[in-house]
Amino acid sequence: MQKMAALVFPGFQTLDYFGPIEMLGGFRDEIEVVTVASTLDPVPSRHGQRIMPDRTLAESSDYKLLFVPGGDSALDAIKDEVLVHWVREVAGKADRVMAVCTGTILLGITGVLDGKCATTNKLDFNDTVHLAPKVEWVKQARWVQDGKFFTSSGVSAGMDMALAAAADLFGRAAAEKMAEECEYIWNDDPNHDPFASLAGLV
Repeated sequence: MQKMAALVFPGFQTLDYFGPIEMLGGFRDEIEVVTVASTLDPVPSRHGQRIMPDRTLAESSDYKLLFVPGGDSALDAIKDEVLVHWVREVAGKADRVMAVCTGTILLGITGVLDGKCATTNKLDFNDTVHLAPKVEWVKQARWVQDGKFFTSSGVSAGMDMALAAAADLFGRAAAEKMAEECEYIWNDDPNHDPFASLAGLV
């Protein structure tokens, strides 16, 4: 059983979080999802739903997997030095690290993506990537894998990235079965990213 720290912060994007959790949390015998936040107080999403954390940042940094959602408020979260330090420490130890949308910017701020390829939300791309200038940002990609790091474009792209991470962990057949059980059509081509052109990036 691998413990996955699923970070939440006030204003996290709902689908950024719950979409990948639906995919990865479905591997109940292999992954234990642990919701982590700064405190144990309920954390509101961008849309107002509140989630109860299981642990605080101070309780542990020893996780095999790390998942970081995005949302506009991720750009506020990068100002929290304690949170940024925790992400850096956990990412350094984890076997797989996953981030969605502007959560990739948060991950990039820590320095763990320096020199690595990554992507992020296309509509916010030009306004955010300068915050982590040492990352090799990919303008056109649904998601990017570079070693143990999996990063995705905006919102719904996180589900495709999560399935790619599941395929890496448990095999492609297991990922395909999970997508089928969710009645989800997996975009399994990381380079199929029409939103990059719609955003004027390519």
